[in-house]
Parts: sequence; structure tokens; C-alpha cells
Amino acid sequence: MDGARVLIAAGATAVCCLACAFWVFRSSSSSSPASLKKHRSPPANCCGCASCGCRDAKSANGDMAVGGENKKKASEPAPPEAPSMMEQLVPEITTHALSYLDYTSLCRLSMTNSAMRRAADDDGAWKALYHKDFTVEQGTINPPNGWKAYYAATKAIINLNAEFYNIIREGSLPAMSRFWLNADYVKCIHATGEFCTGYNAVMESWGLLFNWGQGGGQGIAFQIRDVRVRVLGEVAWVNMKANVEVDPVLFHVTNVYELWNGRWYMVHHHSSLMADPAPHNMFG
Repeated sequence: MDGARVLIAAGATAVCCLACAFWVFRSSSSSSPASLKKHRSPPANCCGCASCGCRDAKSANGDMAVGGENKKKASEPAPPEAPSMMEQLVPEITTHALSYLDYTSLCRLSMTNSAMRRAADDDGAWKALYHKDFTVEQGTINPPNGWKAYYAATKAIINLNAEFYNIIREGSLPAMSRFWLNADYVKCIHATGEFCTGYNAVMESWGLLFNWGQGGGQGIAFQIRDVRVRVLGEVAWVNMKANVEVDPVLFHVTNVYELWNGRWYMVHHHSSLMADPAPHNMFG
């Protein structure tokens, strides 16, 4: 009886060992690279959706999954932009078209996008605008910083020159004292022929002029015309004709400005009565 029990126990132990060995062998076989590849390979008619399990299989085989496809597309460089209509025009046509814009419009155009900025910064366009707004007598010059910078400097001097005559009209000696450069080499020649040199003498002459003006403390209103400006580095000069509003007599005027610490100051003013035209010589 005891021997039979021993045989049954030994047989049961042998069966369990065989079962365990078979399970281990099968597990190791299924985890081999070949079996993994065979197991994870997507079916031929895979739809690529997440529900059928092909998504992970594609990623394991190096193919693009749904998320990976979007990621790759996001990393691809954007296609180049098509050239704008302005860029497709012949440069001469572009320059001619921009010449119809004023200073403010051309500056605003340059702030719209890169293509418009390149077109609005064209040196030929600014040269055409300069000759349209100012004068063509300087057509032979070549501004060292380009026509855009030269246009801006010329416009600044014209505005400054207009401010000079506003100060004269208002009769403001404090404003006039800030307008001139405080230096001993400044000079002023009034239409009366009075010559003043040095800052203090020039300010004294303007004070006398303002006090003498209509009723005391009142300035004189001038009309200016034929304004011509030339900017050369840190020096600029203006030639023009001027007359008092109540008097048609014209004066030749020259104003010279100097750039000092980023600001323009007047350093010379010369006003002289315009000579009468010479009488006609009947003998030629």
C-alpha cells in the first residue's frame, strides 16, 4: 500500500515537471525577435486606425503612425511664399507707382510687410519723391546715406526753417534764444543792414526788433517762397525769398543751420533787399 502511494506521487511530480518545462519552452520561443516580428507585423489590409492595433505595429516597424505623421508634417519647412504683385513688377514700374505716394504714405507702406518694405525703401523711389516735393537742382548729388535719409533731413530743415518764421511772427525772444546755437561765431545780418556777431549781440538785436514791432512785443509776419535746401553732413543752408505780408517788397534770405548733439541750431541769418531789375538797355 505504501509502495503504491510512492509510485503515484512520483508520477504526479514527473507530470508537473514536464508541464512546467513545456510552458517555459513555449514562452521563450514566443518572445524571440523573429516571433515578435511575426506577431507584430500588421495585416496587409491594415487601415491604420487606432482600433485595429495597427498603429503600434506601424511604429514598431519604423513606419509612421497616425501621431507620427502629424509630427513629421509639423517639422517640415513651410513652402516659400509666392511673390507679391509688387515684386513681380518691373523695377521701373514700381518706382513710378511709388512716386505718386507722399512721404507719410511711403513710410506707412514700408511697415506693412517685408515685400512692401523692400519696395518702399527703394532708393530710386525716394529720389523721385525728393524731386517731386522739393527741387531738381540737386540732381547731380549722390547722398552718402541714400535718398531716403536725405529726404528726411531735407524735410526736417524745411520744418525747422518754418519754425524760425513762426517765432518771428510771435515775437518770442525766449524761443529765439533757444533756436540759435550759443556760440561766439554765430552771425546775423538783418534786412536793415545791421550786422551782429556772437550769440549775445544776435539776441540783443532780435529783442530790439520784437520791441520795435507793431505796438511792442509783437513780431512780424513773413511770407516765404522758392525755398531751396541743401544738407551736407552736419551743416545745412536754406535760400529763399521772403516779404512782409503788408509789403510786396522781396528780400533774399540765407539761413545756415548746424547739427549739434543731435539737434539743428541756426548759426547764420542773412536778409537783404532784392535789387530792382536793371533797366532795359536799348542799345543792347
